[in-house]
Amino acid sequence: MILLKSSKKLKELMFKKLRNIPKRSVFLGIVAAGMLVVSGGLLWAATLSIPDIAAFETRKVAESTKIYDRTGEILLYDVHENIRRTVVEGDDMSEHIRNATIAIEDEEFYSHPGIDFSAIVRAVLTNIKNGDILGGQGGSTITQQVIKNSLLTNEKKISRKVKEWILAIKLEGVYEKDEILTLYLNEIPYGGNIYGIEEAAQAFFGKTAADLEIAESAYLAALPQAPTFFSPYGSNVEALEERKNTVLLRMYQNGFIDEDEYNEALEEDVRFAGADERGLKAGHFVMYIREYLEETYGEEAVREAGLKVITTLDYELQQKIEDMVYDYIMENQSQFDMENASVVVTDPNTGQIIVMVGSRKYSDEEIDGAVNVATRPRQPGSTFKPFAYVTAFKKGFTPDTIIFDVRTQFSTNCEPFETAKREDPCFSPENYDFAYSGPVTMRTALAASKNIPAVKTLYLAGQRDSIRTAASMGITTLDPIADANLSLVLGSGEVKLLEMTNAYGVFANGGIYHEPVGILEILDKDGETLEEFEENGERVLPKENALQITEILADRGLRVGTFGAGTALDIPDPNIAVKTGTTNNYVDVWTIGYNTNMSLGIWGGNNDASPVVRRVSTYVIAPLWRKILDEVVERYPSERFERPGNDYSSINKPILTGSYQGGIFSGNTVINNQSIHSILHWVDTENPRGPVPSNPNSDSQYAYWEYAVRVWAGGQKSSLPPEEDNTTYPLDDFIVSGLEEEYQRGDRILFEVAAVFDIDEVEASIEGERDSDSREPYNVKLSTDSLDEGVYTLKVTVLTEDGERLEQTFEVEITD
Repeated sequence: MILLKSSKKLKELMFKKLRNIPKRSVFLGIVAAGMLVVSGGLLWAATLSIPDIAAFETRKVAESTKIYDRTGEILLYDVHENIRRTVVEGDDMSEHIRNATIAIEDEEFYSHPGIDFSAIVRAVLTNIKNGDILGGQGGSTITQQVIKNSLLTNEKKISRKVKEWILAIKLEGVYEKDEILTLYLNEIPYGGNIYGIEEAAQAFFGKTAADLEIAESAYLAALPQAPTFFSPYGSNVEALEERKNTVLLRMYQNGFIDEDEYNEALEEDVRFAGADERGLKAGHFVMYIREYLEETYGEEAVREAGLKVITTLDYELQQKIEDMVYDYIMENQSQFDMENASVVVTDPNTGQIIVMVGSRKYSDEEIDGAVNVATRPRQPGSTFKPFAYVTAFKKGFTPDTIIFDVRTQFSTNCEPFETAKREDPCFSPENYDFAYSGPVTMRTALAASKNIPAVKTLYLAGQRDSIRTAASMGITTLDPIADANLSLVLGSGEVKLLEMTNAYGVFANGGIYHEPVGILEILDKDGETLEEFEENGERVLPKENALQITEILADRGLRVGTFGAGTALDIPDPNIAVKTGTTNNYVDVWTIGYNTNMSLGIWGGNNDASPVVRRVSTYVIAPLWRKILDEVVERYPSERFERPGNDYSSINKPILTGSYQGGIFSGNTVINNQSIHSILHWVDTENPRGPVPSNPNSDSQYAYWEYAVRVWAGGQKSSLPPEEDNTTYPLDDFIVSGLEEEYQRGDRILFEVAAVFDIDEVEASIEGERDSDSREPYNVKLSTDSLDEGVYTLKVTVLTEDGERLEQTFEVEITD
């Protein structure tokens, strides 16, 4: 007898024997094996303790999740408090909401026996693929969801799923399909304390469920999957829009609506009623916390698991700031054309959110007040500048590095002398006050919020490197490719107030980033801790560089020199740092400041992105920030800021230490100081403290910055070494920059004149209005108050030091 065979021979023998078995026998064997499996499953299922279907009428009682402030005593929100549910008959529900719900939740509702086997298989395969066989997709029918919400627990076990299947089939034997759908629509949550379709229709659209139209029904059918996430008053309205469109597509594919109805509903502009804040304190913050809870623990657990959530919110301070925001906006709305504001206060040492006011009033229907602007991207204006400066400091530049604040064309698609051209493809920004200071330190430029030095600093620091710095400090919304342009430092990217306020906290604490958090502790219904705050800081900036930014932003003298004494930014406390920001189109105005114990950020503007009055943040939103600051520092007082070392002893380039004449130090002597140049002549942007560039012309910006410096220097072009003088410029003309083609009556006409030759005086006139300037930079201001609507000739005359008179004329339109 042969006891063993090689594996190859054994396989051949097995296959041979299998081939000899009749196919009918194989089929019967498979059937028999399947019957054994099914029988075993049925025997196991028979041992399960399944609730009596008669108990369906007795609904399970949910244990409410409660959200508290940081004291654990002030209840901000009870998830089930004042539950709103109005039960209506199926005939009192629009056919559109019934069809929309079936289309998105259970397309085979009218054909399956309570469970959809194909959906279960799809769900199991998906969950296996995702490595979560008990979670993820459940393939639940509407009938199953009715059972799950009524008779069963939340446990994730196969046995619970089997019970759900059995009970769903039993329920289908007791109730008609339309009755089950009616039960479902009367009980599902639509967000907050709103349950059932009748209450949802009233809350969101101010109408009965019977009157819901197609698009409205699609929106409501989109909500139950994740009511807080998809809330039309929250931060994910784009996601809601996509899901609503999916519902409409499913309705069309299932024949519930025709093509014309589908296209009409896609384009319809649906208006939601204002959010209801009954039983809700600090609405924006609570919804921010609830969204986190639902993402972490699930919608069902938040509704029914009896969680106790202790948050980081200082509700006493929150209340005061809510009132201050509302009062300020309502008092100044007409003056500033600004209808909304948002405020965030964080703790720089922990990242805890102390205050979050998302709008002037959560329940304000006029402005969609429930939208939380604190978590929505907006353009930051100049409040982004510190990220570029601190990146430059990390590379080796210093707060005393000299940057020339002169009109400069930055776009290589335009000529260096075309500084009056600002629109694409040109880029020649202006300072907010239309004044230019010549050589300034980075310290002064940042404190005075000068635009041109900021753009140059961003270039020196690197756009992508600056975005990386911002990202390390918690800014999540900037794209390192799409947003990496020179206008970034003027606020062209979009950021969130919450993230910006928290990021400034990194400067406040000397370079440590703490992720923003809103929860101190979460307890389950038995008092066991599920989650607890743990401090987890990470160093993202060298301490010296963070302190350098704080030293600049806390310099009262520099602020007063720029914005004037007695303004909201004239703060006596030397341990308060602050930065303002205004977008070029005056759509967004910001102020962000901090001390060692708090970071306070405020945004002002309009939800529809219409501009505020054409005034900078200092005058529009900073006064409210200052009022709030005085309130906040009473609870979070200032401590002394640590000072940076600012040790320049190892630096051998005067331009990095405050001298605009450049050159290189050799002992106490400056050598190679042949003439005045831009900083690109003296430094390599990647290694500013290293060797002087051997060929600075290889930098694409060199010719542009050099030309601007030569204009400022008054014709010192001839003193440059011949090999560096390889760019030609107009020598017999002057440049007028900042002039618009159209002004409204009452606006001031502001522009600047520059030339490579020496100017003695600039004169300008328009219809009897005159102005002149004999000091550099040559700025001209003309009033339009006396001008009627129409087109006028503006004459600009330049008197040279040689006695010549040069003249240019421009057509300017005045509108009413």
